[in-house]
Amino acid sequence: MEKRIFNLAQNYPDLPKVNSAISFGPFIKYLQRKIKEEQTVKSILYKNALKEFKKQGIGDQAIAIDDIDQHELLLEHMYACLSPALLTEDHQAWGLCAPMQPITFYGTELMYELLEREEKDQSSFVGSKTLEQHEYERLYFIYSFILTELYAFHSPLKEKYHSGINADTGLPGYFHIGVNASFIEVKVKQPLPDLSYRELQQYLSEESGLNKLQQVLPLSLFELSGISVLTITDVTAKQAVENIKSVRLSRVPGDEGTAYGEVIQALKVLVQNANIQFDLFPFVRVNNKMVYGYVKGGSGILFSVWGEETLSPEAFQQIAEGYAANPNSFYSPDIWAESKEMFPWLDRFRELNVKSMALIPVFHNQVLVGVLGMHTWVGETFDEKKITLLEPVLAPIAQLLQVYIDEFNLEIENIIKEKYTSIQPAVQWKFNEAAWHHLYNKKRNLPQRNEDISFADVYPFYGAIDIRNSTAERNVASKADLSFHLSLFRETLEELGKTYSDALLVEIIYNCNKWSNILQGDELNTTDENSLNIFLKEETSDYLRLISQSHPDTQKIIYNYLDRISAPHGEVYKHRQALETSMQLINTAINNYFEAEREKLQDSYPCYFEKFRTDGVEYDIYIGQSIAPDRIFNHFHLKNLRLWQLSSMAEIAKMVQLLQPDMPVKLATTQLIFIHNHPIDISFRIDERKFDVEGAYNIRYQMIKKRIDKILVRNSQERLTQPDKLALIYFNKRDIDDYLPFVKYLQETGVLKPETEDLDLEDLQGLSGLKALRLTIL
Repeated sequence: MEKRIFNLAQNYPDLPKVNSAISFGPFIKYLQRKIKEEQTVKSILYKNALKEFKKQGIGDQAIAIDDIDQHELLLEHMYACLSPALLTEDHQAWGLCAPMQPITFYGTELMYELLEREEKDQSSFVGSKTLEQHEYERLYFIYSFILTELYAFHSPLKEKYHSGINADTGLPGYFHIGVNASFIEVKVKQPLPDLSYRELQQYLSEESGLNKLQQVLPLSLFELSGISVLTITDVTAKQAVENIKSVRLSRVPGDEGTAYGEVIQALKVLVQNANIQFDLFPFVRVNNKMVYGYVKGGSGILFSVWGEETLSPEAFQQIAEGYAANPNSFYSPDIWAESKEMFPWLDRFRELNVKSMALIPVFHNQVLVGVLGMHTWVGETFDEKKITLLEPVLAPIAQLLQVYIDEFNLEIENIIKEKYTSIQPAVQWKFNEAAWHHLYNKKRNLPQRNEDISFADVYPFYGAIDIRNSTAERNVASKADLSFHLSLFRETLEELGKTYSDALLVEIIYNCNKWSNILQGDELNTTDENSLNIFLKEETSDYLRLISQSHPDTQKIIYNYLDRISAPHGEVYKHRQALETSMQLINTAINNYFEAEREKLQDSYPCYFEKFRTDGVEYDIYIGQSIAPDRIFNHFHLKNLRLWQLSSMAEIAKMVQLLQPDMPVKLATTQLIFIHNHPIDISFRIDERKFDVEGAYNIRYQMIKKRIDKILVRNSQERLTQPDKLALIYFNKRDIDDYLPFVKYLQETGVLKPETEDLDLEDLQGLSGLKALRLTIL
């Protein structure tokens, strides 16, 4: 033990000051009370201490700090009575201070060592705290003590940790400075004002409360006497665990990299070794099968070995499933010394210069959720003691990995809802309400019924991008492929006829010639195409296989033919495959465009946006107050969508033009918008799992959409929709008037050409009076 005065107050001259004096009086009262209460042999310790105080004639008188060293034996008795019996002097930072003053006069060597380190480098304890923060904390602590003693008001005192950089490791360390004020008494110089509990609470909770409290109860009113007991405890491990828990609570979905980085730093702090690397590898599943998680946590070495850049999905699944079936921990202080025959999978880690390594399976509710990896590079090592330090963080790490897995699963569910069902984010709330009502009735044993999910007075927006002449192009491609297939088959039969002949062969050759004549015609109808495919793929192939089995000498000819027609992308599918590639290129580009645009439209105002795949892409958009009741809807949102409709159609047409060099078969698209500027009602049809219009008038809107794709200009055979054109179909002039300002804007900005065509359209069954405005896209 050391007895010397160490004054930290000189580093903080502006700290609040209070009249205080060192006195053994409160401790003597403590001894007297403990002697009466204690029933064990510890009472002897207290009696001997009290006996020594009486022997030296020490009571509650004040003792000058410069004279305190004259009472070393009494200080030793305080240490013996108050310090933990199981801890030796070398392993605890314990000391005695002037009451409520940072002036230490007696303590363990470790205490003085830490205080001296703090004096040399204030950041060791205070971290980034300002002098104002220190002043506030000290003032809060003093008033909390005074109010407890004089007003019986107990204010909550949060444990405050002090951080500093460990000079040896370069990592943060955390300490708790505890001040025991049990051996301090407060004396008041004059009567105190009456203060209610609420007033006191406000003084200690409001930002400027302490300043007001100093005016009501200035510190000059009080005198403190006694001794403070100071302890400094290393709480680095505890704080590291808390840091990991806080990451789990405060992390932002989608920002796993940052969250995992904070966890890795906390793990290094926990083991107090910056040279030990850590990795978090979550195990995510789709249909209960392991798949890549795509989040790198830590050094990335586990992703380098097990990730998609190294393993195929099948190989990863095999390794991950194998590990999950037997998830044992692994540790080696030197993987280079391990048997290659016993641990062949270590070869990849050796290639990456790993030295020591540990793999720890992480479980959440007894389910494997990932692996915690721990390693050093060549030149560094660690032992098992470092691994045992990780025990308290395995649970919060498991929870963090489970949160990521849950978010992964939720993302999968959201994609399914958005891409493959009618439940989009804009209308999800309505389904949530219906599901809650269903659950509520079920819990209360009330009659169950399917709740109507509908939206009234929504404005419809319809658009269609069609691949021009797709049916004719498909017919040309089919004829070309079938003609080649037929000629290849006929050549095979002629070759067979040289060595083999029967009546059926002659009949098949006859049918080949008949089909050749049919293919010479201008058009191949669907019925003939299906019949010819059946003839070539089923009837004749089975016949040829039968011949090859009964006459082995024909096998070479027959197998050569069957090989040429069996490849899915072979010669007999060449033209159809080229056409399909071009159509896929267009549709994929359009779909990707609409997916990106849908997100942007939702930012403006939530709307229901549904796409339909035809030979191109059609879409329905519904927008209105009923879709987003919590947001204000007005005509500006309609204007925004009208402008978007026009500009997006023009952009898609230009996009398709740019794709021309990549198309095996050159294709073009036509663009069509049907304008209906009147609100309609839509509802979700449970049997069909989709939204549809409601009411006779609204159904008419739906009927028009289905009939106008191939509509002609009145008194002509000209199709309204043409490549590089945008057609706007409408009934009333006031409907098109809402679009004209945006048409003019796009013409003036060079998106559309200046010329316009006002056209009357042919009458359709049950429909007459349709008009169109046709625009040319630059």
